[in-house]
Amino acid sequence: MHIHEMIADADRTGHPSFSFEYFPPKTAQGVQNLYDRMERMYDFGPKFIDITWGAGGRIAELTCDMVVQAQAFFGLETCMHLTCTDMGEEKINDALRRAYKAGCTNILALRGDPPREKEQWVATDSGFRYARDLVAHIRKTYGNHFDIGVAGYPEGCDDNKDEELLLDHLKEKVDMGGSFIVTQMFYDADNFVRWVGKVRERGITVPIIPGIMPIATYASFIRRANHMNCKVPEEWMTALEPIKNDDSAVREVGKTLVAQLCRKIMAAGIVHLHFYTMNLAQATRMVLEELDWMPTTTRPRKQALPWKQSLALGRREEDVRPIFWRNRNKSYISRTQDWDEFPNGRWGDSRSPAFGELDAYGIGLTGTNESNRKRWGEPGSVKDIASLFVRYIEGGLPSLPWSEAPLTSESDSIKDDLIRLNQRGLLTINSQPAVDGVKSTHPVFGWGPSNGYVYQKAYLELLVSPELFPEVIRRIDANPDLSYYAVTQSGKFMTNTPSEGPNAVTWGVFPGKEIVQPTIVESISFLAWKDEAFRLGMDWAHCHDANTPSRVLIEKIMNEWYLINIVNNDFRQSRAIFELFDDMTVKDFEVPATVLLQDTRRQAHGHTNGIQKESNGITAVNGNGAAAAV
Repeated sequence: MHIHEMIADADRTGHPSFSFEYFPPKTAQGVQNLYDRMERMYDFGPKFIDITWGAGGRIAELTCDMVVQAQAFFGLETCMHLTCTDMGEEKINDALRRAYKAGCTNILALRGDPPREKEQWVATDSGFRYARDLVAHIRKTYGNHFDIGVAGYPEGCDDNKDEELLLDHLKEKVDMGGSFIVTQMFYDADNFVRWVGKVRERGITVPIIPGIMPIATYASFIRRANHMNCKVPEEWMTALEPIKNDDSAVREVGKTLVAQLCRKIMAAGIVHLHFYTMNLAQATRMVLEELDWMPTTTRPRKQALPWKQSLALGRREEDVRPIFWRNRNKSYISRTQDWDEFPNGRWGDSRSPAFGELDAYGIGLTGTNESNRKRWGEPGSVKDIASLFVRYIEGGLPSLPWSEAPLTSESDSIKDDLIRLNQRGLLTINSQPAVDGVKSTHPVFGWGPSNGYVYQKAYLELLVSPELFPEVIRRIDANPDLSYYAVTQSGKFMTNTPSEGPNAVTWGVFPGKEIVQPTIVESISFLAWKDEAFRLGMDWAHCHDANTPSRVLIEKIMNEWYLINIVNNDFRQSRAIFELFDDMTVKDFEVPATVLLQDTRRQAHGHTNGIQKESNGITAVNGNGAAAAV
């Protein structure tokens, strides 16, 4: 979506909006930390983010990589900075091509600062001298694909303090195709309002986005203000100087000062603010809370679908996904990124798109072996593993191998049921409660346009021991409302579904639209997920040294247990899917893994426990027990 359209929407609805700026970190660990922070700050509700350009070399490459990450994996509308500094036409075209392929539709075109080793800015051979030249080139090459932003300077810039001349340049950039203006940071609201008036007098009508930097510490505040030659109101210094050595107090006072600045700007008719975050979250969050702009439980971030959309090229219209990747969004994006088209309106033929291999980015278990052992410990029994699942459900663990983020509030209504299952060794991987027609604006379950209703079938996915599995299937078959898919790591596959067609487990009914079915369950994608699910478990096992009790225990579960998903097709029943497991407890629930290790060693010396090894092919078994090759 173009930025000028976002601002027009905020103007039309009267709901103010905001955006964040990030810059490429210098280290690999810094990049990963920033990605984690960007994903968390997604929940603050920014309309877009922008990513600064590092001229030349690795930093320029990183800018492009960050745009891909934000657009495709985080679903963040991204504006990529692009400067003329050290950039000939070939490099400019390459950067634009990469932005286009990432699905990016917004560019902030800048002249850029001179490299550190040069005192004055000089254009490269075959390069662009002024930002207006870059704007004209982008518009000529890509037409209206990119919304093009340009810089505005309410207090002048480093090498030019002539306001009239700067306004002339601003008019030239807009005339060449600039469609919105982003200002340098400032703290003088009165001067900004005066400057906006002069911009409008020049006949410049495109949206103006003020740049605001929250106050994280006194030292960083002074350093950035001096670097940008930014005027700081005297009353600000009076308030901050006495507490300059107390970072917490500075943030508290700073949030009030910056929020007052924001309110004054908004009172002058501005509807969108751009926050220079400096890659930090706390100070920005505090300002948004002071303005009462942060999403809350009663005023959640509005979402078009029940899962986070990707904004990668070709994916904006995607509106159907399998539920299996509900807790692993990045993995699903990675494994489907090479599809020629994405499901819209219906899932279609699930055999035609091939899911990508398991070695792509974001699919295997993240973190080092040491960090994962620290996070999940060294379980010595099934009970120990079940306790990890319980801690995760209760909010004591931020992740599990199969869930990259904490549970959402949607699970609150079934949290006690999930805990009871795991306390008996039934390890829940994924779930959703039944929902019988709540408003699409519901603070927990709502999604899609206003004035609609959304529905969900109860869904449960879990690992079940081979001793309990036959009884689970018997109970499922006794309830005609329940359908299931089950599979082992070696490929033994069972189902009671009458066809391979998709089964919608989430849907919405909205005025003037066909029924939307964004989440489904079906066999082919489940088998693709099966490979990943068991791979994650084996990755976890291999965080532990060979022949250690924890490794033997986790490998045994992965090798022998069933991965099963169950749908209650009567969406008015919320309890039946859990009552299915009443009175079931995993055999040898508390048996130490050291016993399993002894069994493994005996088997290695020629002894056998009588279990027949599964073949590596996938065998399907229908409800009548007849087997067929898949």
